[in-house]
Amino acid sequence: MISVEEALAKVLDLFSPLNEEIVPISKAAGRILARNVAATHNQPPFASSAMDGYAIKADDIHTGATLAVIGESAAGSRFDGDIKSGEAVRIFTGAPVPPSADKILIQEDCARDGDTITVSDNVDKAAYIRPAGGDFAIGDTLSAPLHLGPNEISLLAAMNIHDIPVRRKPVIALVATGDELVYPGNVLGPDNIVSSNNFGLKAMVEAAGAEARLLPIARDNEASLRTVLDLCEGADVIVTLGGASVGDHDLIGQMAQGPDMETSFYKVAMRPGKPLMAGQYNDIPLIGLPGNPVSSIVCGHVFLRPAINAMLGLEAKALRREIATLGQDIGKNGPRAHYMRACLELVNGIQTCSPFDRQDSSLLSVLAKANCLMVRDPNENAKKVGDKVQFIRLS
Repeated sequence: MISVEEALAKVLDLFSPLNEEIVPISKAAGRILARNVAATHNQPPFASSAMDGYAIKADDIHTGATLAVIGESAAGSRFDGDIKSGEAVRIFTGAPVPPSADKILIQEDCARDGDTITVSDNVDKAAYIRPAGGDFAIGDTLSAPLHLGPNEISLLAAMNIHDIPVRRKPVIALVATGDELVYPGNVLGPDNIVSSNNFGLKAMVEAAGAEARLLPIARDNEASLRTVLDLCEGADVIVTLGGASVGDHDLIGQMAQGPDMETSFYKVAMRPGKPLMAGQYNDIPLIGLPGNPVSSIVCGHVFLRPAINAMLGLEAKALRREIATLGQDIGKNGPRAHYMRACLELVNGIQTCSPFDRQDSSLLSVLAKANCLMVRDPNENAKKVGDKVQFIRLS
């Protein structure tokens, strides 16, 4: 067995950033920016008013002064003339400020009578003029790699960039294995189990920015397994679920030790998830996850999500570990790294991590309640309430 760190390094060695593709900005949400893009215009493209009021010369501000309103500037319809001393132009938020004005007198600081305004006392001193390029200027860059969420999409749109260079979505082929498995919605026979791992992993990889391809269930014979694996042609990675252990029916494990696969490693010192492997099948990277439901999902977080990040051009490394306060006493850990299903919550204002009592690798009901994995190093000493622990967020 090798350590989790060694195994992850070997997994990441199988992957590199995928090529880029161009998508319209309407389809770019959730994608990863593949290369830097730069603004081609200033924002705002002209000096604009930050408030509703009157564009004037600042020297005209005196309590009781009267100014003649000579025109109006609105968004999309500017005032083209000059403003002289004693004159004002009605202006609205976002409208172009006449070049001869250096102050917006907000409408609350004056009284209007026909085409004349009178300056009030205690006038707000702020200019309320947004300079051209005050948000961004020509050549300002949005740097890749970058996850494009609502904020970034808004900025790209404001930059007037329609065609967005993004990383191609990795295609993940999910292959569940086992004679006992049936898809959800089918009538269960006396020896059947509903296949859940592939659907959980489908949700995981799609949330991580990849495209999942659900393959038919591979039965516990070599012909069925090879038929399904051959259907994975064109995928960027094959993920098998189950069959990676050492039983007579664990065909993935047998393949890992034979000539059919170029195997990077087989078995990892972690729990849950010891029977885990990685390599290549017909030059396609393959990750063999355990069959136990919780084991497969936990290993998906630990190994598959970083692999997807690597293909998307993001930093190829383990998911970030954070520090929290332990919420309950725990005993000494064994020789394998333990990824414990846990609940992260604020207790009296302190970020607290509490593992669930039941940690069996078959208990999806416990995993569904967890919002983090508390990570324990091999042979870690017992810990008490209030000690610091490491955790990985599950979303």
